[in-house]
Amino acid sequence: MIPVLNVNWQSLPPNYSLSERDTDVLSLIEQEDLAVFTFDGLKRRTGLHPETLSRILSRLEEEGIVKKGSEGYRVSPKITKLKLSQTRPEKPSTSLLQTYLPSDLMTQQLIAELKGRWFGLLRWLGMSENGEGVTLKWITEDGGIQIAANIQGTALNIDAKFLTNNNLNLALKASYQLMANIGKLCQSTQLTRGAVARNVAYYGDSGFMA
Repeated sequence: MIPVLNVNWQSLPPNYSLSERDTDVLSLIEQEDLAVFTFDGLKRRTGLHPETLSRILSRLEEEGIVKKGSEGYRVSPKITKLKLSQTRPEKPSTSLLQTYLPSDLMTQQLIAELKGRWFGLLRWLGMSENGEGVTLKWITEDGGIQIAANIQGTALNIDAKFLTNNNLNLALKASYQLMANIGKLCQSTQLTRGAVARNVAYYGDSGFMA
C-alpha cells in the first residue's frame, strides 16, 4: 500500500493541479528515487487498480513530471521542485547478499541486460541512478516484497524491503534467482573486456548458494 503522506501544499507551484492520490504516487516515486519505472511494476508496488493508476500517470505526464517511452516511464527533473514530505517512515531494507563482480566486467552492459527483465518470482519495477552507482529494482508478483540490486563499481549488494509479506525465505529465494542470472551474465564473454570470464565470488556467513 502507498504510505500516508503529509503534503506541504503551500510549497507547491500555484498552477499545481494534481490530487492527493496523484501526489501519493508521485511521492512514492520520489521516495524510491525512480528514474525509470514500468506501469506493471508500479501497479504491484502501490496496489492500485490499473485504471486508477493509468489516470494518475496520465495526469503526471500532462504536468511534465513523467514521460512514457519504450522502457516505461521516465521521471523528469521537475519532480525535485515539488516538496513532498511523508509522515510514515520508509520501509527499511534488509541486506540479503553482498559480493563483488569481476573487475573485467562491462558493468553498463550488464545493467542493460538486467533492466526490464523478469527473474523467477521477480517482476521488473524500475531503476535509480546517482553519482555512486545504479540500483535495479524488482517486486514479487503479489507486491509483497521488493528486491533491489545496487551496483557500485565492482560491489554488488542485494537488499529486500518487506512491504506486506515478511517471508524471509521467499526473499532469499528471489534474490538467489536474481543472482543466478547475474552469475550467468558475468560468465558471458560478451560482457567481459578480456577473453577469460571469472566466476562471481560470494562473501558473508550465509550458507545459501545460487
